[in-house]
Amino acid sequence: MVKKRRTHLSLIGSRGNPGKGWPRARKRLLLVPMGWLTKILKGSSHKYSDGQANRRYNREDRSLLDTPRYSAEGSDFDKEEIECAIALSLSEQEHVIPQDDKGKKVIEYKSETEEEDDEDEDDEEEDDDEEHMRAQVEAEEEEEKKLAQAQVEEEEKRRAESELEELEKQLAKARVEDEEIRRAKAQLEEDEQLAKALQESMNVGSPPPGYDSGSVFPSYPFLVPSRICTGCRGEIGHGRFLSCMGGVWHPECFCCHACDKPIIDYEFSMSGNRPYHKLCYKEQHHPKCDVCHNFIPTNPAGLIEYRAHPFWMQKYCPSHERDGTPRCCSCERMEPKDTKYLILDDGRKLCLECLDSAIMDTNECQPLYLEIREFYEGLHMKVEQQIPMLLVERSALNEAMEGEKHGHHHLPETRGLCLSEEQTVTTVLRRPKIGAGYKLIDMITEPCRLVRRCEVTAILILYGLPRLLTGSILAHEMMHAWLRLNVGYPNLRPEVEEGICQVLAHMWLESETYAGSTLIDIASSSSSSSSAAVAIASSKKGERSEFEKKLGEFFKHQIESDSSSAYGDGFRQGNQAVLTHGLKRTLDHIRLTGTFP
Repeated sequence: MVKKRRTHLSLIGSRGNPGKGWPRARKRLLLVPMGWLTKILKGSSHKYSDGQANRRYNREDRSLLDTPRYSAEGSDFDKEEIECAIALSLSEQEHVIPQDDKGKKVIEYKSETEEEDDEDEDDEEEDDDEEHMRAQVEAEEEEEKKLAQAQVEEEEKRRAESELEELEKQLAKARVEDEEIRRAKAQLEEDEQLAKALQESMNVGSPPPGYDSGSVFPSYPFLVPSRICTGCRGEIGHGRFLSCMGGVWHPECFCCHACDKPIIDYEFSMSGNRPYHKLCYKEQHHPKCDVCHNFIPTNPAGLIEYRAHPFWMQKYCPSHERDGTPRCCSCERMEPKDTKYLILDDGRKLCLECLDSAIMDTNECQPLYLEIREFYEGLHMKVEQQIPMLLVERSALNEAMEGEKHGHHHLPETRGLCLSEEQTVTTVLRRPKIGAGYKLIDMITEPCRLVRRCEVTAILILYGLPRLLTGSILAHEMMHAWLRLNVGYPNLRPEVEEGICQVLAHMWLESETYAGSTLIDIASSSSSSSSAAVAIASSKKGERSEFEKKLGEFFKHQIESDSSSAYGDGFRQGNQAVLTHGLKRTLDHIRLTGTFP
């Protein structure tokens, strides 16, 4: 028995279920066309392929596919299904149906699998669109949150700044009020003390009628406090007055101690309980530079920092040690601004005061050399040999020092040398002239061949030094010669030989400065005749200028304060030995032991 096969026309939904998806615009409607229905009604023998119709049938009906197809006339169609197909066909006319070349309508059929794939693709597109929209919404919400957070932070910052500004205003107002209260209290205390002093000065036995015992001020309006000016001792009365320095003053009586003009500034300086204008105080008490004549500036810490010479007490700015300010090679003073000085050919600078007594050539130095020899004879230390003495330039002195095998030279600058070797030395023959710009010109030099006739060949002294400095160097080098020419004084240690030579140089400077009185006491232990000789040598010297006396003190100070071990420590040990034991006993001890006693 052949079962009836029913043709179902349905709407394919999103998942292939019938009846679903009709409201969705993207779903395709699989309709049975009117031509096909007509053919069915006319009994057409048209065969269907499996893909042209969407039918539902049982497994057992599949065998019927191989049998001849029955026409529509022999089939029993449900009336309701035919009516539904007709209705759907009529609705299809509302849509545009493509036609082929013969004018026939083209019906597009799709299988359920293709419809499901299309629906899946549509669902994926919708899911992607929904996911994209959701991401956009979330991004916009996140941006809005950030903007809101930034606005909140900006508002909090503005509020904090406003509160801080208000707090600062309140603090400033509180400080002003505290200052006003303090001033009012100070003024009240001052007025109370003044009223108390006036009351005591009145010396009234009992308070007059109307006096309020609870108040310091008298209630009588005609009792005006009387003020006495500290400056003129006059009564101030009702006029203006100043209250300072523990008293009251007429404004015109409070004057500067320096310029004697009234001090009208709010601030003034004090020195020795005397008032000064601030500028007048600075002029009198702020140190000025002795070089540039300006006020010495303060350092970053606000302190006045300056350099001072240990002997001359010359104050100058620290910058002058680096800016090329000239310094005298003799007295070591900084040359003041716009002061003339002499420039020697070797670059040394000589101030005009030291130039007055400077010795410039060998012939000019000979009288001083004879005085030094007489000084040694007075000490019973006569030098029998005639030792040449030459004044030389710095270059010649340095060359001779390099060729000398003996001697100890530890000073920063060598200014004298006792030679023991044969050499040819260039000496200054004639005093040079002072040319333009205070420079030496026309210097005449001469080479001198030194022949060794004894242990000492010559004594060399640097030219251009003041007389006292040249003499002290000569006395020092003469002691070197005396030690080498006398038997029994072997090679001594530097501090012993240089120390005793500095002692003799210091003794000669004392003889030049103090008329030999101190030197007589020092040399008295050697012999009475030597003391008399020193006294006679001192009496031959003429009157020295004040600067030359001061210069002699400076050269002694240099010897006494030398910090080197050979010259400084050696002098202090030797000088103490001579002061304790005398010169002769000290020399004998050195000859026997090679050390100071």
